[in-house]
Amino acid sequence: MNKAQLIDAIAKKANLTKADAKKALDALVDTTTDTLKKGDKIALVGFGTFGVTKRAARKGRNPQKPNEVINIPAKNVVKFSVGSELKNAVK
Repeated sequence: MNKAQLIDAIAKKANLTKADAKKALDALVDTTTDTLKKGDKIALVGFGTFGVTKRAARKGRNPQKPNEVINIPAKNVVKFSVGSELKNAVK
């Protein structure tokens, strides 16, 4: 499902116009992004939890030159933990 299809589905389920559904989805994405940038987490009971975790620096191999060792810097990554209701619904 792409963004346009998601907007259509939200509009239909929530009985909104497509324009209002797009605004709501964009607000959700922007708010989620801003919250994760600050290092906070978002917990949606039954759906899941978005959070930020630190990935440590490590050494890796250059796939084009397998003998060459490269340094991979530390970085923050987004993590999603699925909620129990969603997990059970997908089974």
